[in-house]
Amino acid sequence: MTVMKNQQDELVPTRIQNSWRRAMVTFFHDMMHKEVEVYVDDMIVKSKTQGQHINDLRKLFERLRKYQLGLNPAKCTFGVRIGKLLGFIVNERGIKLDPDKARAIWNMLASKIETEVKGFLGRVNYIAWFISQLTTTCSLIFKLLQKNQKME
Repeated sequence: MTVMKNQQDELVPTRIQNSWRRAMVTFFHDMMHKEVEVYVDDMIVKSKTQGQHINDLRKLFERLRKYQLGLNPAKCTFGVRIGKLLGFIVNERGIKLDPDKARAIWNMLASKIETEVKGFLGRVNYIAWFISQLTTTCSLIFKLLQKNQKME
């Protein structure tokens, strides 16, 4: 697996994000969901064998060169078997929750402010795939968001 990313925590207008996504689909349409995954400005090259990985990287680099796209070497990681992507740990066996993300949610302070409760539920929803019976587990928190509900 190769991870290439640009974590610039900048606000980008939606129209530019959409244009970028369209460009990536156009440039890499035949590689996406096979050899390459593209998430906004992060790219992952995934391969079953080391030899295939070299071929997949070569194909990606040729395509980047063709469309005059560059990579920031400081933000590239090559040939790793495990890596972090979008707050998850990814390896050949699958996807796991990043313990740091889980810890951050676990350590959040309880709040009675509606926007903070919604923020908490948003964070929990981001990792919902890893929580059995999320709706049942969070039912009391969902009740807090109902109209005329008293927060205690």
